[in-house]
Amino acid sequence: MTGAYVASIDQGTASSRCMLFDERGRLVSMAQKEHRQLFPRPGWVEQDGEEILGNVLEVVCDALDKTGLKVADLVALGIANQRETTLVWDRHSGRPIYNAISWQDTRTDKIVNLLAGEGGKDRFRAKTGLPLTTYFSGPKIQWILDHVEGARAGAERGDVLFGTMDTWLIWKLTGRHVTDVTNASRTMLMDLRSLEWDDELLDAMRVPRAMLPEIHASSELYGEASEPLRGLPVAAALGDQQAALFGQTCFAAGEGKCTYGTGSFLLLNTGPRLVESTHGLLTTVGCRIAGEPATYALEGSIAVTGALVQWLRDKLGLISSAAEIETLARTVEDSGGVYVVPAFSGLFAPHWRSDARGVIAGLTGYTTKGHLARAVLEATAWQTREVLEAMNSDSGAVLQVLKADGGMTADNLMMQLLADFIGVPVVRPIVAETVSLGAAYAAGLAVGFWPNVESLRANWHKAAEWLPKLDPEDRERRFRKWKKAVARTLEWVDADDD
Repeated sequence: MTGAYVASIDQGTASSRCMLFDERGRLVSMAQKEHRQLFPRPGWVEQDGEEILGNVLEVVCDALDKTGLKVADLVALGIANQRETTLVWDRHSGRPIYNAISWQDTRTDKIVNLLAGEGGKDRFRAKTGLPLTTYFSGPKIQWILDHVEGARAGAERGDVLFGTMDTWLIWKLTGRHVTDVTNASRTMLMDLRSLEWDDELLDAMRVPRAMLPEIHASSELYGEASEPLRGLPVAAALGDQQAALFGQTCFAAGEGKCTYGTGSFLLLNTGPRLVESTHGLLTTVGCRIAGEPATYALEGSIAVTGALVQWLRDKLGLISSAAEIETLARTVEDSGGVYVVPAFSGLFAPHWRSDARGVIAGLTGYTTKGHLARAVLEATAWQTREVLEAMNSDSGAVLQVLKADGGMTADNLMMQLLADFIGVPVVRPIVAETVSLGAAYAAGLAVGFWPNVESLRANWHKAAEWLPKLDPEDRERRFRKWKKAVARTLEWVDADDD
């Protein structure tokens, strides 16, 4: 192969991938490798930062080898990463002082409760756009500093450094200690307006400023990589969901995407306007291109979507593969009045109710496994409808089309149900790997491989589109039933439950 290409790293929760794209945004090579998930105690989830680094370097080299390309054939490297996962390492040895603490980890619940006790869960929302929960990085840093001998003193001297996975990889590749605004916005330590670390937040979480990386744009030349990628410009970093927003070319205010995987994340670009949610959503930075103002986004996270299909397969045994659910659901014309609300560990956006537990409502003697399968697919569509309504209310605008990506979008029935229930067209792009594509786009943009965002729009091509077919009155009637089913999930866990 000849020509110039952009490489992207998607450093995810369970694996790391490298993808190579050409000038038209077409995928030309891919390599992937899983890493271990460590569970030292109930609720604790860790990863080995050195293992992840080794895997990342390996998959980049593998992706090149598959096509006979060399590092010199690449114009830039972009990084998309699992957000909030926290790593702390020694500046001099270059080795982590503790395992990376995953975004899924809940060990910081006591720290979070103490912080909330002085002002509630929304104590820092005005500055950070985030509620106090165990997801975000700030409390994880505090935990490491409090539990690893010498860590706090080292951090105060600047000898112990913090980073999310983008920072760790950039530091190892280029020697620079930097992060981008999208990842910084998920730490609970950055002011969304100034885009800088905030003293009030640092003091509250007892995090020394000396250990923090510099905050930079998402699309910017950070430096050149050392061996084995010597000379390769590292030119972008974005949190994975923001990378998907960029890869879907949602560059204008009012454009949104939803990524459907184990859970689902719906992001709406609000442009330079920072919208404070009053309907249970997160406010985050969508992206910042070097030399331009930041763009902001509203985010709605849904805990269980693809995981519900896995539950139907692995726990109930009604299907033997995820793909079979569409076939089973098509054996009936509707769900027969059945609603499945998958509040397995509470409800996320827009409810944020940890006391909720899952229900199956509307069962009768008429119900078949086909009805149950269809209700499982409908659950993803109804949950999307709830988040979309919250976004429309917060933003003051109505989303005109939803760009969808992720593994679940291969289910054509679910895509039609989604369009029917949200009442706007749903489109799926030809390149479904939008996280990797977004990181590649941002990196190529930084080095001039693509001249502007309009040239990226020209690369976006629709693979399929689903238009709403459901009668609006029927849609609203069924949505009222869904909300009744959601109400049945609430207050299931009592305060004295284990």
